[in-house]
Amino acid sequence: MNRVNKYFFSSFLTTFASLFATLFLIMSIVFFIQIARITSYIEISFGELIKLYVFMLPQILLFTIPISFFVSVAMSFFRLSKENESTVIFTLGQNPKNIANFFLSVSFILSAIMLINSLVVMPIAEHLNDRFIEYKKTKLSLNIKPSEFGQKFGDWMVFIEAQNDNNQTAKYENIVMYNISDEGEKLITSLSADIINNNSNLELLLGSGKMYTIAPNLWHISNYDSMTIRTLMQGGKDDEYSLKDYWAQSLKSDKRAKDLSIYVLVALFPLASVLFAMSFGIVTYRYEKGIIYFGIFGILFVYFALIMVFAKQPFYAIPAIFALTFIGSLIAFKKKVLNKY
Repeated sequence: MNRVNKYFFSSFLTTFASLFATLFLIMSIVFFIQIARITSYIEISFGELIKLYVFMLPQILLFTIPISFFVSVAMSFFRLSKENESTVIFTLGQNPKNIANFFLSVSFILSAIMLINSLVVMPIAEHLNDRFIEYKKTKLSLNIKPSEFGQKFGDWMVFIEAQNDNNQTAKYENIVMYNISDEGEKLITSLSADIINNNSNLELLLGSGKMYTIAPNLWHISNYDSMTIRTLMQGGKDDEYSLKDYWAQSLKSDKRAKDLSIYVLVALFPLASVLFAMSFGIVTYRYEKGIIYFGIFGILFVYFALIMVFAKQPFYAIPAIFALTFIGSLIAFKKKVLNKY
């Protein structure tokens, strides 16, 4: 790295650090709010809260680093242009193409890291997050509380009138459970219930009650002395998890296809847009002092709008949007910078 590139890079890092810290804090708050919703059905400690946050950290980094990089490159060059430093450097013989090649190399490395993060680390973190939540359920950390509505056990809505802390008797008293499916509606009442962990599966043991089955043109009422309702953990064992299978679902699942498009294109954003950032940042300040803000928000809006519109077709959207943005940045850089300096 020569002295000029080192100087530009140092200026970029200063801007990037402050902007990234701000975006990272905002995104972290948003994800902490999402984590807080999980406590509506399981109990977690402070350490487990941090653990869930770590699982979501790759997703936070994916959406903060590329945007911070793009804006920071533009703003750092704009600040140098405002102070006429970039103009002086170019006047002394420094070729802007060399600086562009340097930042293209930096953006390529960053995009490669973000691709690994989005295609490998994020799916694994999502899987670990789901497994952790299911594990907490098997440890009987469910927040099933007396006299509260909207609680669930598997696919069943559950209402409990009272909880008994005496180990000699059933844990719950006077239970009402409701389930609706394509086959009809089911309502179960029970005088008592216990929850047990059977080979990592939760079982609700009901004692003495009635079950009402309601289907079109048919009602059925039955009495029972005991009943067991089971809810299985989602997914298989950790060693059966496959990244290949995870992303292969994008061929038949719209959600997975959208995830693939969004994650890959966001990861590639630094490489696709870095020349746009330099084009907006390297200006003659006296005549172009306002274009940078329109340029930054314009590129961000158009790029992410294209992702949202064409996300369901990842195998067309990814190469098309990346190529369109990168070629557009080359043309803009040549016209606004190379032809002038």
